[in-house]
Amino acid sequence: MTKNVLVAGVGMIPFTKPGASEPYPKMAEAAVRLALEDARLDYADVQQAYVGYVYADSTAGQRALYDVGMSGIPIINVNNNCATGSTALFLARQAVASGAVECALALGFEQMMPGALTAVFEDRPSPFEKFDEAVNDLVDADLPLALRYFGGAGLAHMREFGTRLETFAKVRAKASRHAANNPLALFRTVVSEEQVMQSPMLWPGVMTRLMACPPTCGAAAAIICTPAFAARHGIAAKVAIRAQRMTTDRPVALGARDMREVVGCSMTREASRQVYEDAGVGADALDVVELHDCFAHNELLTYEALGLCADGGAEQFICDGDNTYGGKVVTNPSGGLLSKGHPLGATGLAQCYELTHQLRGTAERRQVPFARFALQHNLGLGGACVVTLYERL
Repeated sequence: MTKNVLVAGVGMIPFTKPGASEPYPKMAEAAVRLALEDARLDYADVQQAYVGYVYADSTAGQRALYDVGMSGIPIINVNNNCATGSTALFLARQAVASGAVECALALGFEQMMPGALTAVFEDRPSPFEKFDEAVNDLVDADLPLALRYFGGAGLAHMREFGTRLETFAKVRAKASRHAANNPLALFRTVVSEEQVMQSPMLWPGVMTRLMACPPTCGAAAAIICTPAFAARHGIAAKVAIRAQRMTTDRPVALGARDMREVVGCSMTREASRQVYEDAGVGADALDVVELHDCFAHNELLTYEALGLCADGGAEQFICDGDNTYGGKVVTNPSGGLLSKGHPLGATGLAQCYELTHQLRGTAERRQVPFARFALQHNLGLGGACVVTLYERL
């Protein structure tokens, strides 16, 4: 196993609303070409590719990459729900770290439809079957399942710690301020806490419309390599993956009868614990974090699960401004899923794109000063969680 795995190049296209994007092969090709240009490599230099998407047919990864080149390399298609992009990154990093290859590509894309997420195959058991049963048992609300999942988890935190709805509004308002400086973000209009509170109420007392991320189309890519490969190809890589872990659910997810566990808080706690242990770096050393804020509620829960603050301390963490510039750690400088957008298969690699630029010092108006350590958190229900620690070299 090689100790250092480098991020040689990253690419990302602007995220758009469903119906406003190009077809997925065009989006994917553009992101890959940007990553290759960033690394100053040819596609022929890539030895394996891992391609993530949720809503596309089998071998869509080949369809996307064949427009870049038909080099005969292994192309592995990846689908791990909303953690798909970071799962592709996990596999590419693992291939390089193991010595199987010296250079691998991770690509994620999504061409989404408007509206709430729905099942594609109605004639067979759903992967969420057991989770849906838990939600039906724990949450009494006639709403789309995603709202019940994450709204229910936020409600559990509100009931235990007295967390106010206005605190979730602060999270969404912060996301909009950050996204205003990101030319690739879907929503760049700044909204105030009051505007978030005044947006249509999806679940009275629990969630407004602006507290939920929008369906989005887009693509992002990263090229991972060994230090020896970088040296041979003249790549001055400044960012390394210091540690990375993936976790899946344990019995507590369904056995605790707690919606916070159903939406993966234990997966996040365990993945981040393993990463901190592997790296010898704790949460207190982090400068910047890109985390999975599919709902404002999940961002708040994730602060605690990642150890950015104590259990029950997230509301104070937010109210003190410790989650933004001038605070303890800048969270989602890209605008996060709430404002940047959430094309499911691309999200994990868009997070990689953002953190790579933060550690290079090339994030322009959203730059976190003197950033050395950056953490990425990407979550998929059903379930998977990938946590990645990057270091500036």
